Amino acid sequence: MRGIRADLVAVAVQLALVAAAAALGAYLNRPGSGVVLFEPAPPIFAIWQPHAGWGTAPAILLAVLVVCYGPALAARVRLRYLLPLGYLCALGWTFSLAMIDGWRTGLAGRLVQWPEYLHDVPGITDIPRMLATFSARIPVGVPGSWTTHVSGHPPGATLFFVWLERIGLPGGGPAAVACVLFGCLAAVAVPATLALLGRPDAARSVLPFLVLFPGAVWIGASADAVFTGVSASAIALLALATRCRVPVRVPVALAAGLLLGCTLYLSYGLVLIGLLAVAVLSYTRSWSVAVLALLGVLAVVAAFTLAGFWWFDGYAQLHHRYYHDDVGAVRPYWYWVWANLASLVLAVGPAVLPALRRAFAHRRSPVVLLAGAALLAVLLADFSGMSKAEVERIWLPFDVWLLAATALLPARGRRWWLLAQAGTALLVNHLLLTNW
Repeated sequence: MRGIRADLVAVAVQLALVAAAAALGAYLNRPGSGVVLFEPAPPIFAIWQPHAGWGTAPAILLAVLVVCYGPALAARVRLRYLLPLGYLCALGWTFSLAMIDGWRTGLAGRLVQWPEYLHDVPGITDIPRMLATFSARIPVGVPGSWTTHVSGHPPGATLFFVWLERIGLPGGGPAAVACVLFGCLAAVAVPATLALLGRPDAARSVLPFLVLFPGAVWIGASADAVFTGVSASAIALLALATRCRVPVRVPVALAAGLLLGCTLYLSYGLVLIGLLAVAVLSYTRSWSVAVLALLGVLAVVAAFTLAGFWWFDGYAQLHHRYYHDDVGAVRPYWYWVWANLASLVLAVGPAVLPALRRAFAHRRSPVVLLAGAALLAVLLADFSGMSKAEVERIWLPFDVWLLAATALLPARGRRWWLLAQAGTALLVNHLLLTNW
């Protein structure tokens, strides 16, 4: 009974946090307040617009099936078959949620609006020149200044969409589908990492929660979904390298390092993914893997640096733009430093805080280390002041690892927690029209 009461208190705290952020946000958004949140429906970047769509029925049906049969199926099926099945279910869940808003609004149209990457892609005809001049085009007002999202990230994020166009997949539709395909890899990478670190039971427990991940609202479709899939896959490869024998360990560890290096050039904030890498390496004590992975990271850094883009220069330019010429100059830190956590609650769902509460009572384990590293990453990102609002998508790469803590929830009540997770996503997607 104590556990149930503590869980109910945790849920109440989360509801109060979201309600407080929404109520104060609405108050600050009133005319004449003198405060600019730059969000119509805080703490989420969206507008209030209750609606339904083609994806409503499939999303509800899939949620019911996973809630009713997911935990039992996850306990019986072999992991080699369970992980691909989980990926397919995550794809179904994400596409269904996106189609609540429709193909043009919910998927294909989101990545072609002005602040997004595809706005600048047609003008990039010379990739070497683009990399060499990237930092110089970050400030507002300079000739050829990048749009908000391109300037707000290292060039790797934009290059992803440039390469999609080069291989014959231009436009918002293919880009959105690619984002979802990459983002749902987290539904495989997180449980695979837990299994590789010796906790297959935890892998089975968390998979249904990753399938019904409320953050799927923003995986379909935003570029942050790509960041999530790439970074999660890098951590999974790192865990795999620690289990491989010497002949195979070298290429796997180097591949993990290359992917970790790529994450640095997708988003500046993904440097914090290093905390998860440290958690894996400290648990396994595989220092040879650490050295090999570091070589892979340095290879990516060297490639971008030799091409003309210096990571620290790009970050410095972005910091200046964000705080002098962009929304960071007007959004109040005192509000967003805690309202961000309300956005986090809506993205990870109500099951995570009760799960994290249990983590404090457990000894050192992969579940606790991974969830703890993700929590630390989120807090550092929050206090940095570089994530004022829109964290429902920005923190997706960390959110999926917070879900690792759901393995600690009692088996008896998991279906209720899954129902709460699915309900959160369905309510958000049906009541709000999100920007991505």
